[in-house]
Amino acid sequence: MLQLKLEVLTAVAAWAISSACANVPISHDWTRGLCPRGNDMKELAVKLSPTAKVYFPGSDEFELASTRWSVLDAPKVNIVVVPGTENDVVEIVKFANTKELPFLAYNGAHGAITTLGKMNHGIEIYLHQLSSVEIAKDGKTATIGGGTKSKAVTDKLWAAGKQTVTGTCECVSFMGPALGGGHGWLQGHHGLVADQFVSMNIVLADGTLKVLDEKSDLWWAINGAGHNFGIVTSVTTKIYDIEHRDWAIETITFAGDKVEAVYQAANDHLLKNGSQPAGVINWSYWMNNPDADPNNPVILFYIIQEGVKSVDPVYTKPFHDIGPLSVEPRGGTYTDLAAWTGIALSSPPCQKAGLVNPRFPNYLESYNIPAQKKAYDIFANAIRGPSAFNHSIFMFEGYSMQGVKEIDSQSSAFAFRDENILSAPLITYAPSGPELDEKAARLGNELRRILHDASGRLEIRSYVNYAYGNETPRQWYGTERWRQARLRALKQKYDPKGRFSFFAPVA
Repeated sequence: MLQLKLEVLTAVAAWAISSACANVPISHDWTRGLCPRGNDMKELAVKLSPTAKVYFPGSDEFELASTRWSVLDAPKVNIVVVPGTENDVVEIVKFANTKELPFLAYNGAHGAITTLGKMNHGIEIYLHQLSSVEIAKDGKTATIGGGTKSKAVTDKLWAAGKQTVTGTCECVSFMGPALGGGHGWLQGHHGLVADQFVSMNIVLADGTLKVLDEKSDLWWAINGAGHNFGIVTSVTTKIYDIEHRDWAIETITFAGDKVEAVYQAANDHLLKNGSQPAGVINWSYWMNNPDADPNNPVILFYIIQEGVKSVDPVYTKPFHDIGPLSVEPRGGTYTDLAAWTGIALSSPPCQKAGLVNPRFPNYLESYNIPAQKKAYDIFANAIRGPSAFNHSIFMFEGYSMQGVKEIDSQSSAFAFRDENILSAPLITYAPSGPELDEKAARLGNELRRILHDASGRLEIRSYVNYAYGNETPRQWYGTERWRQARLRALKQKYDPKGRFSFFAPVA
């Protein structure tokens, strides 16, 4: 088997040299690296497992593995290595270090932060073969492979009568959001995705595989700033018995002229000064829907409730009284939530369609009504009609925060546990050059600034997993001096050469 793999890799490497590599920009570092010399590939191949794979530019597999959800400032890679085992990740990182090549772990590839564009050549470590969910015999934990998607975790646990906090979007990885804290439907009960972790296997910058738990000084940083410190190859996380199989949603569509009334009702009847019940969630999108309103973006407002077959009228009636364009109630189970909110595997946000998808996130304590109105008017003017941005969405995620707030904010690098709303304009458009990119950035930053200024806070509080890339480490990881000092000290200890510095670097 090994000999066969070597022959295949050598043949592929030789083909790549003569065809694909000629079309790849070659830097000085890359000239001393893989592409021009097949012997280097053999050197790596003998250390990898039989199930590991290597993809070169020009192949369909390379294109599929290296394509990202947002093409703005996407990282550039010259080769994709697909580990078949956790130890393969060790060998790939050691090999990259020896060759002085940058490397970057890929999973769902939905991170759209522009700092990733600083990687202009190197090795992609594509983790999708490290996909597994193993439930412990005691039913209290599950061990999840580092390349597992959120839907796979939800489905496997649900079939066993279990569940845990995962990201809401089915096509993103389980680990990707978790490294930045990770919001999820069940966080009102249990906290963030990363708050569930018991232990993990992680490959550090020097290529060593370590087992981390709460006894490690690095444990604190992994919850909130984890992208900066290693590649998690597997994690053991808490799981819970399913408490409520019934879930319900009511999708209420409003015309844009109702924006003030809608968000006043949300403040008064859902958020309630941060006391939104653990089993209730409010989400909303501003988006074009010509069938509902051919002239202006509509407000798509979701009220989600667990443990019921239909959402309690105590939550929905105040919105019905405003006069919506339509009301659509649905009942089902927890596994229906992604489809109901438009983020299932088959939904548009899960497709990699060659679009630019920057987001401009900002945490809020409540909806500021004049600011909501001002932001809506600017957003509507920017996306209506034939605008290049007419597929854009302004997102407002109002999870219950009870479980998140119950955890000491000093216990992890995730700093923003007192917030009730995650706002984020998503400016979607087909790539058309720097001028349009700059226009999109101005729009997204202006919308964020309007809501931020109304909050009265000195600095933006940005969810790192949605970050645009022009934010500061203080805005990603908290303004307290001790937080910044602790992150920098851990970075110096565990990654002094900055191997993991492409995704929202701590310094």
